[in-house]
Amino acid sequence: VQLVESGGGSVQPGGSLTLSCAATGFTYSKPFMGWFRQTPGKEREAVATINHDDAKNYADSVKGRFTISRDNAENTLNLQMNNLKPEDTGMYYCAEAFAMYEGRRFEASEYFNWGQGTQVTVSS
Repeated sequence: VQLVESGGGSVQPGGSLTLSCAATGFTYSKPFMGWFRQTPGKEREAVATINHDDAKNYADSVKGRFTISRDNAENTLNLQMNNLKPEDTGMYYCAEAFAMYEGRRFEASEYFNWGQGTQVTVSS
C-alpha cells in the first residue's frame, strides 16, 4: 500500500488548509488511519485518527479546529484544518495501522505504513 500526502503549504494564522492522503492497494476498504505531525527535534505526534467504523479521535490541541474524514470511493484520507495557529507548523504524515484497531491509537509505533509527508507552515 502506498500513501501519498498533498495539500500542504504556507498560510497566515487563522487560515485553513485541507490535507489529502491518496492510498493505493488497501487490503481492507476502511483501515485504521491517522494523521501525525512532526517538527525538528520533536517526536512525531498524533493529530487525529479514524477507525473502520469512522469513529474519530483528536489531539486536544486541535479539537474543534481539525476534522479527519475519508472518501472511500476515492481511497482518500483528508484532514480539514481551520483556524490554524503557528504551533500547527510541521511536517504532516498520514499513516496506516491494523485495520480492526479500536480506540485512539495515538502511538506512532502502532502504525506500519507511512506517507512521505507534506509541510504545513503557519506564519504571519
